[in-house]
Amino acid sequence: MNNASTPAESTATPPAVSFWQAFSFWLKLGFISFGGPAGQISIMHQELVENRRWISEKRFLHALNYCMVLPGPEAQQLATYIGWLMHRTWGGIVAGALFVLPSLLILIALSWVYIAFGERPLVAGLFYGIKPAVTAIVVQAAHRIGSRALKNHWLWGIAAASFVAIFALNVPFPAIVAIAAVLGYVGGRIAPDKFKAGGGHGSADKTFGPALIDDNTPTPEHARFRWSRLLQVIVVGSLLWLVPMGLLTASLGWDHTLTQMGWFFTKAALLTFGGAYAVLPYVYQGAVGHYGWLSPTQMIDGLALGETTPGPLIMVVAFVGFVGGYVKALFGPDALFLAGAVAASLVTWFTFLPSFLFILAGGPLVESTRNDLKFTAPLTAITAAVVGVILNLALFFGYHVLWPQGFSGHFDWISGLIAVAAAVALFRFKRNVIHVIAACAVVGLILKTLIL
Repeated sequence: MNNASTPAESTATPPAVSFWQAFSFWLKLGFISFGGPAGQISIMHQELVENRRWISEKRFLHALNYCMVLPGPEAQQLATYIGWLMHRTWGGIVAGALFVLPSLLILIALSWVYIAFGERPLVAGLFYGIKPAVTAIVVQAAHRIGSRALKNHWLWGIAAASFVAIFALNVPFPAIVAIAAVLGYVGGRIAPDKFKAGGGHGSADKTFGPALIDDNTPTPEHARFRWSRLLQVIVVGSLLWLVPMGLLTASLGWDHTLTQMGWFFTKAALLTFGGAYAVLPYVYQGAVGHYGWLSPTQMIDGLALGETTPGPLIMVVAFVGFVGGYVKALFGPDALFLAGAVAASLVTWFTFLPSFLFILAGGPLVESTRNDLKFTAPLTAITAAVVGVILNLALFFGYHVLWPQGFSGHFDWISGLIAVAAAVALFRFKRNVIHVIAACAVVGLILKTLIL
């Protein structure tokens, strides 16, 4: 079919989409959703709004604005929301699960290769180049979020205070989030102009022709708010958390690694305001500092793997779970892969369960308003605090990459040069993150095998 027919087709409402047609698209999306939340949302916009016209621009942004104020990966939640709107509860579950499942399977395989063969020259060389690139990527994340969030000296002050709190005072990340929320609430009342929400994701003025779910399409029956429905979602969601957590506690004990992983990543799931980079310091504090599930270097490597696989970046938790389960030999020395795979699947369940519940419980409320949701003043302050926390994460990564034996050891100037080159590629030439990681991996491999 040629492009000459496009204008005529754009004036007609697209045909109804069956559940299995949607299933096919969500499965495809799970394998092509590279580029972090911005890239993933862009892919969905192009496919669902522009090309297929399953949903209008206005309804798409309406759903996205809701997902942006929730803790959790907004792109995965947006897929869940649209799937739910089109095909009820199972449509949302399928859309959200297929957004995550390919990434989980790929990360389990890559994590196994990493932990089992990481000392081999090939793998060691690749990661030698990747680690400095990850440091530059985290610096870029701090800059990107900061340039959008720090709009005045109040918010700069919150960012600076959060950096000092976590860097110098080792204040836990949840406490920083709570204090920032209180400051935002108070600041929003004292100086509301200073805590206004950022511009969001653009206006809904564009149109690409009639959509299946158009601006004025009535809210489907299943998406209308009912107290009985809300109660049902809350009860089922609570059971989906309580049953596995209860079984883990009863069979293994509260202090067992798998039980503690379930509890820890449940808390992490509720703290992901501002994206995956915001919760990484919390994951580091717990998984590396408190529980010892993996080393600082392994944490950096895990972030690199998360950056180069499809799906939300928060899927790095699967790597953390796999390495923790594997190293702790939870099922004995003869079942290391099984232990890692079970732990990775477990932490993925507890990390993403809240995201599904937020959409299935809150979606009908959002559909009943049809008004763009705004960022609250506490969320604005939390986002500002996140900038300081991410900067601390960048320093943490830089320290372990550039001084691998600590400050008493030598400075790895080659890693420093790779980090600078990666930063120039990201900031000056706006190169894609995956391309930068791939190039640095090749450089690391060449240096390790031919020179170092």
